[in-house]
Amino acid sequence: MIIVWVVIKILIAILVGYLLGSANTSLIVGKFYGIDVRKHGSGNAGLTNTLRTIGKIAALLVILGDLLKGVLSCLIGYFILKDIQSVEFMTIETPSNLGMFFGGLGAILGHNWPLYFRFKGGKGILTTFSVVMMTAPYIGLILLGIFIIIVAITRYVSLGSIIGSALFPVFIAVFYKNILFIIFALFLAVLAIGRHNQNIVRLLNGTESKLGLKKKA
Repeated sequence: MIIVWVVIKILIAILVGYLLGSANTSLIVGKFYGIDVRKHGSGNAGLTNTLRTIGKIAALLVILGDLLKGVLSCLIGYFILKDIQSVEFMTIETPSNLGMFFGGLGAILGHNWPLYFRFKGGKGILTTFSVVMMTAPYIGLILLGIFIIIVAITRYVSLGSIIGSALFPVFIAVFYKNILFIIFALFLAVLAIGRHNQNIVRLLNGTESKLGLKKKA
């Protein structure tokens, strides 16, 4: 019965995170401007395409919204699963923020495949970053610095996102050495990089758009 109850709580944390994450900020902000960002620019319902298609103010609102839903999902997941470490059957060491893993994962899944927008969302990088900051803040700051340097040098936002995502599980393995944390980090990295499959193709072909080149709607 204990195992069943824990599984139920995990599913609840993921579901709540998913419902919050499904509130795709780019699409919501776009509605106020009368623009569906999925029909313009790169077709991605995310920050970069919102910046190029609508502008800076809209992009700022997207940043705030995407970060907030990741933070809220992590906090809700934490409180739902805060007593999971007391479960005796858990033979693997469980991090105190395990609930944040599931709540945050739900938010990322919701952002990428939103229930309210026909499962067509963005790449989830901002929401993923907020989850990283909630679960491993120091590593999150390091990855942010790496991202900024890469984008400043290359002007490719996608490249900075891909490299930052790939380094996340590496840093977790080095600094935390917790198998559950490593699996979680690997899963987030695969999700983030997988959502950049078209960007990877364009980077290899030399056709990827650089930051600062605005595509008007």
